[in-house]
Amino acid sequence: MTANIHGRDVRADDLRFLAALADTGRPMTAAKVLGVDHTTVSRRLRALESALGSRLFDRGYEGWELTDTGRAVVEHARAIQKAVDLAIRAAVGAEADALTGTVRITAADGFGTLFVVPALARVRAKHPGLNVELVTGARELTLRESTFDLGITLGQPPPATRLVTEKICDYDFGFYASETYLAEHGDPASIEDLEEHPLIFFVDAMQRVREVDLDTYLPNAVVRFSSTNIFAQLEATRRGVGIALLPKFMAITAPGIHPIAAAVPRPRVPVILASRREASTRREVRAVREALLQEVHHRQDELVWHADPPAAMTTDA
Repeated sequence: MTANIHGRDVRADDLRFLAALADTGRPMTAAKVLGVDHTTVSRRLRALESALGSRLFDRGYEGWELTDTGRAVVEHARAIQKAVDLAIRAAVGAEADALTGTVRITAADGFGTLFVVPALARVRAKHPGLNVELVTGARELTLRESTFDLGITLGQPPPATRLVTEKICDYDFGFYASETYLAEHGDPASIEDLEEHPLIFFVDAMQRVREVDLDTYLPNAVVRFSSTNIFAQLEATRRGVGIALLPKFMAITAPGIHPIAAAVPRPRVPVILASRREASTRREVRAVREALLQEVHHRQDELVWHADPPAAMTTDA
């Protein structure tokens, strides 16, 4: 303790507010967790900063981000929150190893729905006191944001980041079309043939995963239907709008969807799991991480082709 800071000036309960805001990144969300209004969160944080004589958060575009001092203090704040949780569990006779709190995950629509959700379901079944939040979308993961505990992003992350990152799996893409489309328009047998067909793909401005850059494979292709949502692309493919570049794990479960005949290179995309350093040591975050690793390990055959994909459907073009 320094000469200018006294323990009597630091309220232990304010440290719980610090931990909640660090976990959520937003006063409104932290307020819901704590059962107060958001002005109380801001007021208590200002009081704690005043008592410690240091700024603990900066307001970023994506939410409130811990300063260096905030990161040094927050783990001690979480110890206080953990002590409160343990006291509550002891009072109600709950198991000591039960997990509580909230874990927020961000992921792309398809992978988040079909792989992250089953993993979260297993964790919740084992720890019913745990809250999980899954935010899905096509937007690029902002690797400096503080609004998630675990972020699942596609493609290699930039080398300079303050997050803890690891590759958890790969998954393959391929060009697919519906039976109806192939029967009516023919099955392209070459890249040149494929470039004559209308394609289904992401909205160009939203696509930042270089491994699935369409120009790399089909420089002369014309996208006639685009969407930021991979499920919308899959539905457009099912309805015969055109030919789509789809993840294997989605295409193989869609009835009436087949790989095309053309021997086009199949993109393989790395899946990166990122966590904030201050979140990666929390028991509940580690439990979700382990569940995700188990999910992708047990379902490798859905993610990648270990040999050539099934032969394309033969049509009378």
